[in-house]
Amino acid sequence: MKHFLQLKDLERDEFEHLFRRTKVIKDRFKKYVTYQPLVDRMLAMVFEKSSTRTRVSFEAGIYQLGGSSIVLNTGETQLGRGEPIEDVARVITRMVDIVMIRTFEHAIIERFAAHSRVPVINGLTNDYHPCQILADIYTFVEQRGPIAGKTVAWIGDANNMCNTWIQAAEIFGFRLRVAAPQGYGVEPARAALATRLEICTSPLQAARDADLVTTDVWTSMGFEAETDARHKAFEGFTVDSKVMGAARPEALFMHCLPAHRGEEVAEDVLEGRQSVVWDEAENRLHVQKALMEYLLLGRVET
Repeated sequence: MKHFLQLKDLERDEFEHLFRRTKVIKDRFKKYVTYQPLVDRMLAMVFEKSSTRTRVSFEAGIYQLGGSSIVLNTGETQLGRGEPIEDVARVITRMVDIVMIRTFEHAIIERFAAHSRVPVINGLTNDYHPCQILADIYTFVEQRGPIAGKTVAWIGDANNMCNTWIQAAEIFGFRLRVAAPQGYGVEPARAALATRLEICTSPLQAARDADLVTTDVWTSMGFEAETDARHKAFEGFTVDSKVMGAARPEALFMHCLPAHRGEEVAEDVLEGRQSVVWDEAENRLHVQKALMEYLLLGRVET
């Protein structure tokens, strides 16, 4: 049994398999060809953080694969009344086949997985967002081919998305440049272990000749109290046409959404010719279907 709590839980060849399966599953979806290998399988989705794309993509995905889902918001369950996460894991995973959790502290999902009888997927924690980066890399491969040897520019808060991009660079063999305001950069301990990371002093430096430019909101969920301070600190870190102009002419722009137009990204970039954010959002559905298939059935080649 495998869990998917962060990117490094899988090997490079497993990701290559997932990308092959994603293409097959997506092609079938586009041609309205029914593919339901997970009939009678049940997905439990546990939400401590609010969600749009994660919930819709997982709920639609398991249904399209023939299974069903249950949504558990922590405020509506005994979790909200202090039941230990270990006890919840022991009970829920006797009743379902796979679990997706979207929560705050990464330790919560690790504790759940340690007591789970079924595969557990990280739908987002404060530390990592592996399903989103899985979709992002698939989208790049779909649009431009292999990402190995390319340059990715991350501009903005060194948050859970940035942390996951750092892992991705090690696994897939590309260079990652990070430009963040002082006080919001990559943790020194994390940076010390990264062999493909370059810390930059400005968005323009990070984006220069990059193949992909990506960003996220300045204030992530759980940090709303810092909004005013962050807006001041992140002044000058908007991905605008000048930043994209420093990248390669064929460079792509990505954003995990929701986007705050005029803050971390300019309107004309988000809606511009280099933006693939809508393809990126759709691909959450397809890569997560491939992921659930793999975690439940192993390597399927049909």
